[in-house]
Amino acid sequence: MTLTKESFHKALPPTSEVAKANMDSTREKQEAPGQSVMRTGAVVPKKRAVGRLVMHSMAMFGREFCYAVEAAFVTPVLLSVGLPKSLYSLVWLISPILGFVLQPVVGSASDHCTCCWGRRRPYILCLGIIMLLGMALYLNGDVMISAFINEKDKQRTWAIVITMLGVVLFDFAADFIDGPIKAYLFDVCSHQDKEKGLHYHALFTGLGGALGYLTGAMDWGQTILGYTLASEFQVIFLFAALVFIICLTVHLCSIPEVPFRHEHEETKFLLEVTEPHQYNSIEEEIKNGYLKSTCTEIKAAAKPGKCAEKRQMTLKSLLKTLLSMPSHYRCLCVSHLFGWMAFLSNMLFFTDFMGQVIYQGNPYAPHNSTLYLTYKTGVEMGCWGLCINAISSSVYSYLQKVLLPYIGLKGLYFIGYLLFGLGTGLIGLFPNIYSALVLCSLFGVMSSTLYTVPFHLIAEYHREEESLKLQEGEQAGEHGRGKGIDCAALTCMVQLAQIILGVGLGPLVSVAGSAVTMISASTVALIGCCFLAFCVRYVD
Repeated sequence: MTLTKESFHKALPPTSEVAKANMDSTREKQEAPGQSVMRTGAVVPKKRAVGRLVMHSMAMFGREFCYAVEAAFVTPVLLSVGLPKSLYSLVWLISPILGFVLQPVVGSASDHCTCCWGRRRPYILCLGIIMLLGMALYLNGDVMISAFINEKDKQRTWAIVITMLGVVLFDFAADFIDGPIKAYLFDVCSHQDKEKGLHYHALFTGLGGALGYLTGAMDWGQTILGYTLASEFQVIFLFAALVFIICLTVHLCSIPEVPFRHEHEETKFLLEVTEPHQYNSIEEEIKNGYLKSTCTEIKAAAKPGKCAEKRQMTLKSLLKTLLSMPSHYRCLCVSHLFGWMAFLSNMLFFTDFMGQVIYQGNPYAPHNSTLYLTYKTGVEMGCWGLCINAISSSVYSYLQKVLLPYIGLKGLYFIGYLLFGLGTGLIGLFPNIYSALVLCSLFGVMSSTLYTVPFHLIAEYHREEESLKLQEGEQAGEHGRGKGIDCAALTCMVQLAQIILGVGLGPLVSVAGSAVTMISASTVALIGCCFLAFCVRYVD
């Protein structure tokens, strides 16, 4: 309710009571969508229930389930439709190049999205739909083409095209969606809940991956679904699509977002309440710093065209914003790049490594031959290894909370890279089915580390910046970048890693075979281990 000038001056309470009433009324209005206001004017999300954080983490469960299906089957699927090895690089390059270019743009755009549904959820929904479309194409491409084309040569060509298109769309959306999910968590949670949320994300990432790899490891051809549908890949797509749709729906309904327009309505409310009263009569409150940031926000709200102008300039100044990131952000991004280069070079080729190197199968052999069936058995065994990796990722995500007070973020970061580098090196040097399955547990340590520690550091950096802003009397969160673009810049390293691997590792594998992927992963992980130990900044 807006106070009129006449009613306001009829019974004017003391200055301290006016300030208190203003802050109380503002707090009540902003707590309605689930937020509270500090006396400094900073909007602080309220504490979230564990159930809400678990619901929010379900998106990571569904995403990783689908990712596990892709990691287990994308190379065998591409080889089974007849993709030449010379086109490996093309598959791994198109999607990451698009993601690397567009991800910061979408991250910045989501920071200023005025949708009534929130800033992040519209992007998450669109990317989820693209994920489903891509997965449908690369798992069912050959079946779809055979239903429309009878000539074998044309069937092979179009099956390769459709499968490659599906892989590109899926990779693009699955990598892209991580940034908005993390920014969504940071927007609606307090600092303590951000830490809990990241751990739940890692936990459900591991569980989703474990279930996905377990689904791929089963022989669906001998089941009722296998006989009903055209191929095993269709059965796997049915399960993956169902799991992802359920998880995405739960995630989108987990925690309401405060629309960007609503934040400006809050500042207008403050303006309407405080404007009739003379500012110089509450001068002591302003001098004490209690209303300084609020007044700053009021002045900004008094210029409605300012935010629109800022959104129009976002795309033009995006590159400058990224280049002007503080050095500790850039070092964190480089460290994240090393980690994903190592992790992806292992994960994308692990099932193929098991089929060709350990089981000595041949993916190019006729599908009814012993060599191809041996290769398929190796791929299924590789799925079991990746399932072990996903389970260990979930277990380690829980252990991180126990280890954090003793070794800190630096210790967690260092251990993740070191154990992964040693594990992949031993698998590459001594290829054996039993040792490979045991050492797969170390992959999960790296996976959990990549999904939690870098984003934990981003949250620490933002908290430190906001604290400094408040100490200086400025509005918290008014620095040049938002959480969305910082998360997007960090997630961009996944795409950049894929670009580098597509250019370098694809030709190397075509020449030296899948065995080289393990040695490459180990080398890059150990280099990253040294980099994060000496170059990454950690907040005390």
